[in-house]
Amino acid sequence: MTNIAISSNTDTPPDISNTNVSLSRVLVALDQSDYANQAMREITRLAASADGTVTGIHAYAAKLHDRRFKQMEGGLPEKYQRESEMEHQREVHEDLIGMGLGLISDSYHDAAELISREAGVPFRRLSPEGKNYSCLIDAVNTGNFDVLALGSLGLGAVAGSTIGTVCERVVRRAPIDVFVAKDTQLAIGDGPIVVGMDGSPKSFGALKTAFNIAQRLDVAVHVIAAYDPYYHYVAFNKISTVLDEEAGKVFRFKEQEQLHEELIDEGIAKIYQAHLNVAESVAEDAGVKIYTELVAGKPYQAIRSYIEKHNASLLVIGKTGIHADDNLDIGGNTENLLRTVPCHVWVGQSTFLPPTDVVAEETIMWSDEASEKINRAPDFVRGIARTAVIRQAQAQGHTFITTRFVDTVMKAMMPGGNETEDNKTAKQTFDRLEWSPGARKILDSFGDKTIRENIELRAEKSARRDASTIVLEAHINPFVSVNDPPDDNPSELTWRAASLARLQRVPETFREQVRISVETYARENGATVIEGDIAEAAFVASRKNMCPVNHGG
Repeated sequence: MTNIAISSNTDTPPDISNTNVSLSRVLVALDQSDYANQAMREITRLAASADGTVTGIHAYAAKLHDRRFKQMEGGLPEKYQRESEMEHQREVHEDLIGMGLGLISDSYHDAAELISREAGVPFRRLSPEGKNYSCLIDAVNTGNFDVLALGSLGLGAVAGSTIGTVCERVVRRAPIDVFVAKDTQLAIGDGPIVVGMDGSPKSFGALKTAFNIAQRLDVAVHVIAAYDPYYHYVAFNKISTVLDEEAGKVFRFKEQEQLHEELIDEGIAKIYQAHLNVAESVAEDAGVKIYTELVAGKPYQAIRSYIEKHNASLLVIGKTGIHADDNLDIGGNTENLLRTVPCHVWVGQSTFLPPTDVVAEETIMWSDEASEKINRAPDFVRGIARTAVIRQAQAQGHTFITTRFVDTVMKAMMPGGNETEDNKTAKQTFDRLEWSPGARKILDSFGDKTIRENIELRAEKSARRDASTIVLEAHINPFVSVNDPPDDNPSELTWRAASLARLQRVPETFREQVRISVETYARENGATVIEGDIAEAAFVASRKNMCPVNHGG
């Protein structure tokens, strides 16, 4: 981990005119929900700093309403089934569609324009007819806007909601940057800006976007790289249960397992740390001082935990990551973070290649043999390994890469390499670790067999990384905290998915306390299932118990 004192204040403000993100043409989705209003307030602050223009957009589906009313006519109560009454109702409804929906849309624009006027930002209006998400996509596809801002939830939000359908559909399809307001009271700058870094051009684009926003609003920047050293241990353990000895020899199981073990534990950690080092170099060139930290775990969960720990106000992340292909609309980690983090999210489309990588790609050549060798690396790590070799070649002044140089870099990444013919072909087995009583009790509290086995293997891997011969509570707790284990008597209470999703939105620090409070309330009221009204009342009671500070939920 590298810790650098944060300060975005300099005697001469750095030039930010060459950054990839533009804030001169902003589009804001309006529906008068608290989330949309917060999106309007925050993006207007940014537009004001860039002499930008804000355009509000509200779509009203007049044709849809008209069609639905006609479909319902036959099901109206008997008193409406007289011809004169039906004609009257049709006139009333036509007035609502013809004028009422337009007036509602105008009122939304009026409220947004007031915010814009107070900030000294020009405001324009769009009121298309059609479905919300479709009209938003049509608007951003015109090329007339640089950024779209919208609330994560709209007027249809209910208990347990994490992201609305309009928001989800739009973020997935939008070709421009999207700012999503996720907290109705949180302002950018109430906590640091966190950037998710995986070395992809979009992650470096997100970094530059974060610098732009941070310098405009005087906010600290944290850059986080997350890698998962546990997944391969789970995967190879599962493979070992289905491969017989002969199949293991053909698959070269032990050699493959050792490759992944060493590469994940050592090599990928070094590569992701290298991404952070490059980020520091980019930050220095931009005149921004940053915190950087390498975190281990399932990436979206590790980043979310960091955000909750440091009370971040904004997450800036590329829409897709290092493993994206041309057909991918949104990365899995980005999608999960959009759903689960408590802070605002900026999903970026901008790309940026650090000068060191650009120079290396343009000046360094590969021998055919070296290129063939690097292409034999597993798919999931090929790009990472190639980047490591290029950066090392540049650091040492080489302009031509040979197989020997590749071997040298790979050996440095993967210390060990002492496999023998015996352990290459031996029947694959995993020696399981012993568990402390406390750790075993936590594990046994999970009723879902699949989740329990996954947590068990991840905890064992964590113990091995600590060179421990026994799994302790400290090894299992990081994986339990993001899965919210059930009560000691799992058959007593059942959490419905919507209620559990709401619990996941509570900052990690307070999640267990809230869970206990909610379950206590449910038991006291004779409930066996946490859902609906009982869940809503339980969360309200939990907030009251934690007053005067409202920690979410």
